Amino acid sequence: MEKINLTINGIAVEAIKGETIMKAAERAGIKIPRLCYTEMHNTGVTIKPVTCRVCEVEISGGKVMAACVAPVKEGLEVHTNSKLALEARRGRLEAILANHPPDCLTCERNLACELQTLAVEMGIRKIPAAAEDKPKYEIDCSNPSLVRDQNKCILCRRCDAVCSKVQAVNALECQGKGAETMVKTKTGAPLGDTGCVLCGLCAAVCPTAAIAIKDDTQKAWDALHDPDKYVIVQIAPAVRSGIGQMFGLQAGDDSVGRLNAALRRLGFDKVLNTNFAADLTIMEEGTELIKRVTKGGVLPMITSCCPGWVKFAEHKYPDLLPHLSSCKSPQQMFGAVAKTWLPTKLAIDPSRIFSVSIMPCTAKKYEAQREEMAGDIDVVLTTQEIGKMIKEAAIDFVNLPDEEFDQMMGEESGAGAIFGVTGGVCEAALRTVYEIVNQKKLENVEFIPLRGFEGSYIKEATVDLNVGEGGAPAPVKVAVSHELRNAAKLMEQIRAGESPYTFIEIMACPGGCVNGGGQPYCASSVDTINKRSSTLYNSDKHNIIRRSHDNEEVKKLYDDYLGEPYYGEKAYELLHTKYKSKPVQE
Repeated sequence: MEKINLTINGIAVEAIKGETIMKAAERAGIKIPRLCYTEMHNTGVTIKPVTCRVCEVEISGGKVMAACVAPVKEGLEVHTNSKLALEARRGRLEAILANHPPDCLTCERNLACELQTLAVEMGIRKIPAAAEDKPKYEIDCSNPSLVRDQNKCILCRRCDAVCSKVQAVNALECQGKGAETMVKTKTGAPLGDTGCVLCGLCAAVCPTAAIAIKDDTQKAWDALHDPDKYVIVQIAPAVRSGIGQMFGLQAGDDSVGRLNAALRRLGFDKVLNTNFAADLTIMEEGTELIKRVTKGGVLPMITSCCPGWVKFAEHKYPDLLPHLSSCKSPQQMFGAVAKTWLPTKLAIDPSRIFSVSIMPCTAKKYEAQREEMAGDIDVVLTTQEIGKMIKEAAIDFVNLPDEEFDQMMGEESGAGAIFGVTGGVCEAALRTVYEIVNQKKLENVEFIPLRGFEGSYIKEATVDLNVGEGGAPAPVKVAVSHELRNAAKLMEQIRAGESPYTFIEIMACPGGCVNGGGQPYCASSVDTINKRSSTLYNSDKHNIIRRSHDNEEVKKLYDDYLGEPYYGEKAYELLHTKYKSKPVQE
C-alpha cells in the first residue's frame, strides 16, 4: 500500500495512493463540508456525483477542486479554509439555496436538514433571488409511506444510489442533461405506481425534504381526542434503541421505559409490546418450519416479517413466493389479536379499539394497508413521528420515570427483543425449533455467526436438528441477509436450484430494523447501528426469559384462544396470510 505525503492547512498528512483529498482529510480529523457526497452505512457504496461542489478546496497553484473526487498527490498543498476556498463554497451553496423553496420554518426537515445546517455553518445570511421562471412541481403523495417534493431536490443523487446500488429496486434514477436533469421514477409514473418497496432509505439519506416520510400523526391525535375510541399502542423492539436520539440522547440509549411513560401522558389507554407478538411469530414460524422439514414443504423457507422484502419478492420473484413463510409480521399478528381477543379481556366493544403501531420502518405503513391485512392496524407511526408528537405535547422525555408495559400483551422474551437486529429473527427461531425438535434445552442460545453488521452481508450457521432418518441428528444450514441486493443473490441461487439452505432470514435495511427508514435522521453510521444493536442484544442477555416458547402470556393466549400453534384453526386464520405477484411496469 503506497503512502503519499501532503499537507492540509499546513498540517502534514500521510495518505494512501488513490484516495481522495476528502478521505485523507477525514482520517486526519480535518472537516471539509459536504452535501452530495456520502458513504452509505457499511455498504461499500460511496456517492460522489460532484453536483454540489460545496467541498471545494484550494490546492497548489491557486486552483479549486472538489475534495470528494480530487486525488491526493505527493507534496500537494491543500487549504480548506483559504479565502478562495471559502468564497467558492459559499457561491456554490448560495446558488443551491437560490433555487430552493424558502419554507424552512414549516418544512418537514426543519432543524434536521443538511442543507439548512450547512448554510448556518458557512455563515450564509442572505440568499440571492431565485429565477422567476423556476418550474413548480406537484408534490407526489401517491405512495402510502413516502412523499416526494421535487421542488426541494438538490440533485445530490443519494436516493438514486441507495435505491439502485443498495436495494437493487431501481425505482428512482437521474434523467436528462444540464438544466433539464431531474431525479425521477424510472417510468415517469408517480412513486406509488412503481416497484418501490417503501423501505424509506431514500428518505433517510436525502439531505433535504425532497423525499420524506408521510406524516400520519394527525390520525393518532384525532383518535386520542375521541372519547369513543379506546386507543392502544404497540412499540417495536428497534424503537427503544432509537427514540432517545430524538431528544438528544446517545444512539442506542434504551429509552423504552421513558417511552412507555410518554405514551401514557399522550393519552394512550394501553401501552403494549410488539416483542410479545414477535414471540407469537416465532411460535407460528418455528412450527411452520418444522412442518416443512419433517412433513414436506417448500424449502428453503424464508422469513416474511419485513414488508419491504416481501414487496420486493412480489415484484421481482413471484415464482418463488411459495418459499416465503405464510406468517404475518409481529405488527400484524399483534393487530389481529388486539382486534379480536383483547376486547374480550377488556370487556369493551371491539369497534372501539383503535390500534397504533410505533415502528422503525416506513414500509410498515404500507403493510398495514395491504388488502389482506387492512383493519388489523389503524395507523402506523415511525420513531420520528412519535418523537414529534411527544415534543408537540411539551413532554419532558429525558426526565420521565421508567414505566413498564401493560399486561396481557406486554410480556417479552429476549428472543423477541432481537427481532430488531439483522439475524435476530433467525436466531430466535432456532432457539425454539431446536428445543421442540430435539426435546432438550439449548445450552448456548446465542448464535454468534449470525450476528454483526460488518463483514459478509450473507451470514451462515449450521445447527443439528433431529430431523434425519429415524429422527437422527442432521445438520441444517441457515442464512441471514440484509439489503435487497443481497436478497437478490439468494433468490437467484434458489431459482437455479443451488441453495444449500433450509431457512433464510431477509431484512431490507442495512443492519436490520435498528436502521430502518423511520429511525431518526443522520443516524446511519456503522457506530450508530452497532450501538442500537447492542441495546437489543443486552435486552436479550438480561432477560430471564430468552426463548419465545417460554413466554407465559403467549402460552396463555394459545391455551385460551388460538389453540395449537400453526395447526389451530383460530391461529391460522388470524396469524397467517398469502402473498401474490405484483407486476410493475419496467
